[in-house]
Amino acid sequence: MSEKTKSDLTDQHPEVEFLESSVGVSIPVAPEGFKSGFIGIVGRPNVGKSTLMNQLVGQKVAITSPVAQTTRNRLRGILTTAAAQLIFVDTPGIHKPHHQLGKVLVQNARIGIESVDVVLLVVDGAVEAGGGDRFIVELLQRSQTPVILGINKSDLQTSPSLDESYRQLAASQNWQVTKFSALTGDNLETLQQQLIDKLEPGPYYYPPDLVTDQPERFIMGELIREQILLLTRQEVPHSVAITIDVVEEESKITRILATIHVERESQKGIVIGKKGSMLKEIGSAARQQIQKLIAGKVYLELFVKVQPKWRQSRLLLADLGYRVEN
Repeated sequence: MSEKTKSDLTDQHPEVEFLESSVGVSIPVAPEGFKSGFIGIVGRPNVGKSTLMNQLVGQKVAITSPVAQTTRNRLRGILTTAAAQLIFVDTPGIHKPHHQLGKVLVQNARIGIESVDVVLLVVDGAVEAGGGDRFIVELLQRSQTPVILGINKSDLQTSPSLDESYRQLAASQNWQVTKFSALTGDNLETLQQQLIDKLEPGPYYYPPDLVTDQPERFIMGELIREQILLLTRQEVPHSVAITIDVVEEESKITRILATIHVERESQKGIVIGKKGSMLKEIGSAARQQIQKLIAGKVYLELFVKVQPKWRQSRLLLADLGYRVEN
């Protein structure tokens, strides 16, 4: 993300006074009555949390995929309106972990519940509440953080009666319930206002034009991983990690070298494909997404490396950027 100069921000927001932050980016002084806070988006895998955050902030900051457990790191998306600044924390889906990576993801999601001002529990309104939903409700019972239960996928509902199992869960905790579609955007304005109502008066935490606090390299890696999930599906589920090795910015093009880490030789063969066809397709699709991110031309070169059992190794997990967050 390109940093805005003070003059740029002043031109865009002449009504507010700006303070200089420690990183040299100007942050406005919040007017009287302004609200701000952190909102944790939690739920089972594949209920639409990342799609929801992208819709709310108006830009793609989290990758999405039909495959469960797409989100691995706690991502922050930022929405700034005239009345409030909402910092959405998209957490990994809460599930029963089967390997060290899964344990790290679930632990980070639990930490996320305790470190936000409001929790938005997102559920899949196209199916009835299940054991996974009830498990998350039990986790949230132990927290003092206010909760809104959001019934997503209203566009896929075959019967309004599917809501009842979730409304019963919410009623038992005296939680507010909102129904919406993250995919179509239906009723998200209502959800946004309900979240603002739960927040306390507070400052701007970020410049008003910022939509995420994640480094550009991190998002580049996530956009590459997204294409692997979309194009290989169940053949190479979640045994993939990405490192961005080189980013060279030239006047007319940005050159990026990245490594795709897999666990087995067979997975390497799938990612590369016959005569390199799959790797070429992944690279082409990822390059188009990265060009949108940086608003410029991109040269992307991908390498594939086998890292046996990296998801089971704390050391390799740390090297690839997966740590239990504070």
